[in-house]
This record gives sequence, C-alpha cells and structure tokens, in this order.
Amino acid sequence: MASIENTHLIQQPPVHVLRRPRPADGAALHRLVADCPPLDLNSVYAYLLLCEHFPDTCVVAESAGGNIDGLVSAYIPPASPDTMFIWQVAVHERARGHGLAGAMLRHLLGRPGLAHIRQLETTVGPDNQPSRRTFTGLAAGLGAHLAEQPLFGKQLFGHGDHDDEMLLRIGPFASVPMAA
Repeated sequence: MASIENTHLIQQPPVHVLRRPRPADGAALHRLVADCPPLDLNSVYAYLLLCEHFPDTCVVAESAGGNIDGLVSAYIPPASPDTMFIWQVAVHERARGHGLAGAMLRHLLGRPGLAHIRQLETTVGPDNQPSRRTFTGLAAGLGAHLAEQPLFGKQLFGHGDHDDEMLLRIGPFASVPMAA
C-alpha cells in the first residue's frame, strides 16, 4: 500500500524574490507599511522617492503571486559612509514567521555595492519586540556587538502617542557574502 503524505499539514515558507524597489512599487509599499503597525506611515511620495533615489540601499520581497510582502528602507548617512541606517523594516502579516526580515537585511548587506558597510544603525521603540529580535539575531549572525542608546525622546515628535526611539548600533562587522 502506498503511503499518503499529509502535505496539507506542513506549512511551507512563502517564496520571495528579493530585489531593488522601483517607482512602480511606491503605492504598494505605502499600503504595506499601513498594514504593519506600529510603523510610522509616510506619504506615498516618500516611498516613491525611496524607490527613485535609494534603490541600492532598499530591498523589497515580492511573492510568486506578485504581492509586495516585505520592505527594508535604508540609506547611508553622508557623515558616516561605512554605516547604513535602516529606516523601516516591514513584513506583511501573511509572510511573518519565516525569517523574511532577517533575510532582507542579509540580502541588502550582501550587495556588492555595499561591501564597505561595517555598521548598521536603526531606531526601535522600547516595546517593539519583533524588531528587537530581528536586530539581535542579525547582530549575532554577523558576530557583531549591539549597543543601545536613546536617540529621539517622544516629546520630539510633537504629540503624546509616539514612543521614544532608541538607537540600536550593530558593528563593526566584516563584509557579508554577496547576495544572489
């Protein structure tokens, strides 16, 4: 008697293509971030500018069905050319739990044009445990130190419903193997 596999019980991780964003992605990136609280939602125009001006330091995760399920937006601060500042990491609910955020960050660091990056910085609210786990895991995988310090107090945001933003600094680290 042939065995019957219960493949319907095994949940496979979604397959994504990790790539640079294009201006045509701007509205979809805006929707993605809107679906990912507690991230601050920026204007569609801001996401269009990221796609147009910073595609080399940003990555999107596109599913086989054409959905944009993930985004890492980042830039290199002019005064710190060996540092990449991670602005937002967004993963749609349907793609969570499979390490997509970490995969996007590693993909980004593995791009040949970013081989000079030796440090990452980002801000994370004190209660954003998923982001903290992602960056702690990334630091461990890079064999790098993770330091935390206050950067923007909630009073700087002009209203009372924004958390403090803590600066996380990962590094220094060696170059990351090139992304596929």
